[in-house]
Amino acid sequence: MSSFRHACIQLVRALLILWGAFTVTFFLLQMMPGDAVMVRFMDPELGLSPEQIEAMRVLYSGSSSPVFQYFHTILRMLHGDFGYSVQLGVPVRTLIEAALPVTLHLAVVGFILSLVWTLLIAVGASLFPSRPLRQAFQAIPGFWSAIPLYWSGIFIIQVLSFKLRLLPVVGVGPWEGVILPALAVSLPIAAPQAKLLLQQIEETERLPFVMAIRTKGASQRSVFFRHILPNSVTPCLTMAGLSFGELIAGAIVTETIFGLSGLGRLTRDAVSGQDVAVLQAVVMIGATGFVAANLMVDLLIPLINPSLRFSAGWKEKSGP
Repeated sequence: MSSFRHACIQLVRALLILWGAFTVTFFLLQMMPGDAVMVRFMDPELGLSPEQIEAMRVLYSGSSSPVFQYFHTILRMLHGDFGYSVQLGVPVRTLIEAALPVTLHLAVVGFILSLVWTLLIAVGASLFPSRPLRQAFQAIPGFWSAIPLYWSGIFIIQVLSFKLRLLPVVGVGPWEGVILPALAVSLPIAAPQAKLLLQQIEETERLPFVMAIRTKGASQRSVFFRHILPNSVTPCLTMAGLSFGELIAGAIVTETIFGLSGLGRLTRDAVSGQDVAVLQAVVMIGATGFVAANLMVDLLIPLINPSLRFSAGWKEKSGP
């Protein structure tokens, strides 16, 4: 019952965060300077009269009060309707359905690569027999953290595509085309994860039970994989959930560098055209991915580390 109540509390918190994200985003977009309808339909080549332009503004809910628009938009989104794009004149849902798979593909592959980098750094910094090599692995997270995403993307293109000619930038399939951008996004995502994991490993190595196991003659490799790593990974899972949400919400830089037609490019075009409906939908999708990833981590941590579940149950039973 305690696990069920914990899941319900986390779900309610997630819904409140999404509602807050929608509310803040809606009113911030309402305060944007300019008028998307004017930007789109005031072109003299279209030959629209002032009455026709005003009719278009009414069609896109531009003349109703912000309060009415707020409740109308939130009820519409609950039914999966994101409205129409002022810039393109098509349903926003159509644009999202075309762009979201590209971003999700990039986010999933980049996230998996970041976990691989994190594990490799932890293993190298803990198990390599050479002390200089271990120190080199320990320095990698700080080095990766200092590299801007756009610079790493350009560097990867220059080295892997132009110099080594391992992967082309254009004319590739869906899987080949995601390798370079996934590599670019995985490095800065893996840096904080690896740094946190190394800190947790260092703290776990000083715990009495680890020292007791070593005194019994267990090998360093066995102690690391069976005891140190499982007891150090829990805080990193929370950061991994945050990282996956960031990959979905912050794809604009990567997709611009590599020419991908995902949510990032859709966001860039919507900002330039002041397409409020598209921006609102993209923000809510990013917020949903961010919240869903963290909710999943919160629910999975007690399953991965049973000691937390038993500890929570003991506290609940022994409370007042």
